[in-house]
Amino acid sequence: MTMRATSPTRQSDSTASPFPTVSRLFEDFLNTYPFRTLADGRGDTWKPAVDILEKDGNLHIRADLPGISEKDIDLKLEGNVLTLKGERKPEPGEDRNSYYLAESFYGTFARSFTLPETVDPEKIKADYKDGILTVTIPQKPEVKPKTIPVSAK
Repeated sequence: MTMRATSPTRQSDSTASPFPTVSRLFEDFLNTYPFRTLADGRGDTWKPAVDILEKDGNLHIRADLPGISEKDIDLKLEGNVLTLKGERKPEPGEDRNSYYLAESFYGTFARSFTLPETVDPEKIKADYKDGILTVTIPQKPEVKPKTIPVSAK
């Protein structure tokens, strides 16, 4: 028996967008064997959920990384691109073929974020607690234009 999530679509007029329907049909196609392992994120890569917000003059990136060891998380800044990489490993000895439902993602992941030029790269810090990685990115103080007086001679 195959279970799948569905969402009702409403197309009450002829101007309704066909894209949600086409997207749903494409996802349904990819959820059939042999494409399923690629479509549902259980292949070689997956993307953890990320929130990016600005608070107290800093940018904050929060990534949901439950079940990942701190040593399996790699955070690098190259130029103005911040890259988060890591790996969630399955429990040793578990047979995933015996699962009735498996929604957990395993394998490697990578996310990259282009930071604005207003950030201070020397003061970026990262904290990992309870499966949440929080990257705090301070902004440089705003540089105000300096007025130069002009004197006549």
